Order: sequence, then C-alpha cells, then structure tokens
Amino acid sequence: MPCLVQAESCGSDPEPTTRNNPLPETIDWKEKYRDSLREMEAEEKRWRQVEQLLRRLIGRLCAAGMGADAQLDEELQELAAANRRNADAPELERLADSLTTVVKAIDMSSAPPQPWVPSPPAPPVAARTALAGLLDRLKADTPDAPAMQSLIAEAPGAASDAALASIIARAADLIQERGESLARERLQAAAMLSEVTKRIEEMAGYLTESNNASRSHFDDTQSLNDTVMSQFRELTVEVSGARELGLLQSVVSSRLKSVARQVCEFRDREENRLMEYNGRAEKMRARIADLEREAQDLHSKLDKEKHGARRDPLTGVANRKSFDERFALEISRHARGGESLVMLLWDIDSFKNVNDRYGHRAGDRVLQSVAGCFSAVLRPADFVARIGGEEFAVLLVGLGLAEAVHIANQVRMAVEGLRFHFRGTPVRVTVSCGVTELHEGDTPETVFDRADAALYRAKDGGKNLCVAA
Repeated sequence: MPCLVQAESCGSDPEPTTRNNPLPETIDWKEKYRDSLREMEAEEKRWRQVEQLLRRLIGRLCAAGMGADAQLDEELQELAAANRRNADAPELERLADSLTTVVKAIDMSSAPPQPWVPSPPAPPVAARTALAGLLDRLKADTPDAPAMQSLIAEAPGAASDAALASIIARAADLIQERGESLARERLQAAAMLSEVTKRIEEMAGYLTESNNASRSHFDDTQSLNDTVMSQFRELTVEVSGARELGLLQSVVSSRLKSVARQVCEFRDREENRLMEYNGRAEKMRARIADLEREAQDLHSKLDKEKHGARRDPLTGVANRKSFDERFALEISRHARGGESLVMLLWDIDSFKNVNDRYGHRAGDRVLQSVAGCFSAVLRPADFVARIGGEEFAVLLVGLGLAEAVHIANQVRMAVEGLRFHFRGTPVRVTVSCGVTELHEGDTPETVFDRADAALYRAKDGGKNLCVAA
C-alpha cells in the first residue's frame, strides 16, 4: 500500500523523471489501486459473512447445550446474550475462557466418558407433531382407507428423515386423491342441481300454460255470456216494438241464429282448448313417469353408494364407521333392557411378516380369506367388521360368554385350516381373539379396552388363542 501511494504522488510531480508519456502510467497505477481496494472490500465482505455464520452457529450451539447443568446453562445464556448484541472480541474471549473453565469442572466431576456410538438422526419433534396432526385430520375424512391405516401404523416408527419424508409424500398423495374426489363430487352435485332446475322450469312452464288456458277459458266464457245476454236484451226490445207477426218471426230467427253461431264458435274454441289441455296433460304424465323412473334409479344408486360407504372395499365386510354405528346402537338397546351382547376383537398373527416377505397382494389375499371364514362360521344375524389394517371385530347378540368363546374358537380353527402358498412356499396363517361381554354401564370405550386387553393376553400366550376378559 505505501508503494502505491508513493507511486501516485510521484505521478503528480510537476517535473516527472519520465516526460515522454506520464498519463498512461498514472492511469495504470490508479487502476491497480482501485483493484486492490475492490479486492479488500470483497475480502472484508466475505469475513463479515463468516462472522455472521459463526455467530449463528454459536447461538444454535448454546441452545443445543441447554439443560445439561445449571451452571453451564448460565454460562451459555450469557454467551448467547453477548452473541445477540454482537459483542466485541475481548468480551467473547472472556466468556469463552469462563465457559471452558465450567466445562472442565463438569468433565472432572462426571463419570468417565463412554465411547461414542453414532445413531441415525431422529426426525425433529415438530415435524413428528405436525405429521401426527395431519394424519388425524386425514383419518377423520377417510377413516377406512387402507392407505390411511397404513400411514397411521407406520408414522410412530419413522426413525429417520427419509422415513418421515416417505410418509409425508404418501400423505400428500392421499390429500391430492381426496381433493380430486371432492372435485368430482362437486361436479356431480352441480350436474344434479342443473337437472333439478331444468325439471322445475318444465313444471313451472306447464303450470303457466295451464293458468293461461284457465284464464282464456274464463275470459271466453265471460265474453259468450255477455254476447248472449246482449242478444236477448236486443231481442226483447225488438219483440216489444214489433207489430207484425212476420217481422217478429224474422227478428227472432235472426237473433237465434246469431246466438247459435256464438255458441258454436265457443264450443269449437272449447274443444280446441280441451285438446290442447289433454295434450299438455298427457305430455306432463309422460314426463312425470320419466321423473319417477329417474328418481327410483337415483334412489337405487344412492342406496348402493351408501351400502358401499359402509363396506370395506377389500374384504366386503362392514368397515370401521359402520361398526361404530352398530356398536353404539347395540349398547343403547342393551341399556333399555335388550338382549345380551358379546364383542370379539380379532388380530391376524404376524401379518406384517406376510406383507414384508411376500408383498401386499399376498396380505390382501390373507385378509379376504380370513373375512370369508367369519362369513362361513357366524350366524346371519351376527355383525362382523374390519376396523383396522389386520383387525376385525364381531358383535354377537343374544349369546353368553361361554357360547361366544365356542364360536370364536370355531372361527380360529377355520382360519388355522386355511392353506396358503406364496412363491411356492406354504404359509401358516392364524388369528388371536379377545372376548368380552357387555356389562351394565359400559361404554364403547370400556368394552373395547377389555377386549383389547384380552387380545394382548392371547398374543402374549403364544398367539392362535381366544381369551375371555
């Protein structure tokens, strides 16, 4: 830098040593000086960025180290406060020395350090909480969707960012599918509303035509009445003034012909109106018949959709929503003095292994076959539903606990007798069951908890068991 300054001052000497071409040399030194200044400014900017990053890192490290020791927390809080107000180097150096002293004291008073074993990073707590809230909202909209049940089952076990990202991506797909489904429903509702509006307009048009026809009939009748009465009044006057029989006959004949003509014209108009009215009525009857057929088709379609909304699409048995409604109804009946009620809670043993080893298509076949065993063994009045991924529930009305356990064992043995072969390998499928009877004052939650506890005892007892609560 001194050389640059000296060179520039030399360039401004009124008597330079080199007189042939002093201007280019002066410009060259000035450009070099400006380049040097720009480089220094760029370097200073880079160091400022490094300083900001280091200060940010200090703040995060202070937050991460909180909670290990009370004295250490005080030092970290003081260091974080100094860092936030951009303290100078001497203050930060003093705080660093004090922090080092505290850390050494903690190290000396604590147990010998254990060898560090790396562990996979866990997803942030905030991300887990947000995902749980999202899945709860999706569950409220689509509680019976197999994909939804799978996500809810996998979410608690997401131990890495990659697993969490996979669940979030699949949840986004479900949200997109739900949005598309709602859009289709809105279009269908709009089309139905348009069709209803069209039908209402047709009915309004028919009523308007009928009203106009009635008004025309009234006006025409009134006109005929006025005309006939006018003819009779004139005839009375003329008859009163007539002195000759021939003239009287001529007058009466003329007036009667006029009245007859008016009546005939009126009758013709009435016949035309009647034909038009009959035509409109026949058209409306045909239209009403069409609407009745359409209404019946719509009711049939709605009944099928309602029935489908209460069924599990994979197994064909009732779904969780249908089970909750039926369970609440049976508890209400029992509270009013109805028949006894027993609940069976089922779980397919080691079902996850089937999915993991042979794929979800194999798991679907197992679910369908197990549902078939329920349908084959249970009575027509018994109620069975798929309430989770591999969980089923059965309601038995009018049976005692011992009879219910007997039926449960029949279902268990029917499932045990199934024969599956996946990829050329025989696979044994069994189920476990928890059985409980409804007691006075029970709620759906208390009954379910007892059955669930009995099911866990069946699992702990070696599986392929039916245990009564």
